[in-house]
Amino acid sequence: MRVHRLDLGHFVRSAQEAGTPHARVEPALAYLVRHERGLLLFDTGVGEGDPEAEARYRPRRRGLAEALAGVGVRPDDIDVVVNCHLHFDHCGGNPFLAGRPVLVQRTELATARAGNYTIDALVDFPGARYEELDGEAEVWPGVRVLPTPGHTAGHQSLVLTGADGTVVLAGQAHDFASQYASDEMARSTGAGGPWPSWLDRVAAFRPRRVLFAHDRSVWEGDAPAPG
Repeated sequence: MRVHRLDLGHFVRSAQEAGTPHARVEPALAYLVRHERGLLLFDTGVGEGDPEAEARYRPRRRGLAEALAGVGVRPDDIDVVVNCHLHFDHCGGNPFLAGRPVLVQRTELATARAGNYTIDALVDFPGARYEELDGEAEVWPGVRVLPTPGHTAGHQSLVLTGADGTVVLAGQAHDFASQYASDEMARSTGAGGPWPSWLDRVAAFRPRRVLFAHDRSVWEGDAPAPG
């Protein structure tokens, strides 16, 4: 397997929402997974269609087709889409991939369809094709969806296990790699906390790297012992 990070633009989170003295600019990152079974896209960028969201977050988008072209792929080449959750900054490109299966937790899709959650046109669009999951699921050999609730009740991450170890695409399970590192340190030492209950499941895969949707920094685990 090979993973390509796709830069799909950025948006501005207000100081009040970010809990910081100043507004914070955050990237919108997606990940293309090349597998012997095909191409999987984890998240699809920042969607359009809501004037209130435009004014609030002031997004600057990079087109999905442009980003994919940078790694030699066309939208028509994508076989499967996995969204970590269905907020508009993670599923914005889904309508451009109509007809592809979109893997999502059942509770996440139900929440999105209930309204006042995301941009509705990004959820039920012509050609939308969902595969609803209840918990963990193997997509392809070495590719596993793992529920990581917290940011939303239906948030999910993707675990990629190959000959050179495991990489986790964690979406917005944490906003920053440093937050993940802090919680993982609390979990592994039993000090501090609380930490998300799903961290035990992630740790069982002994990931060497964990990547995020709104942070270009990467968490790296301990290097394997020689020999």
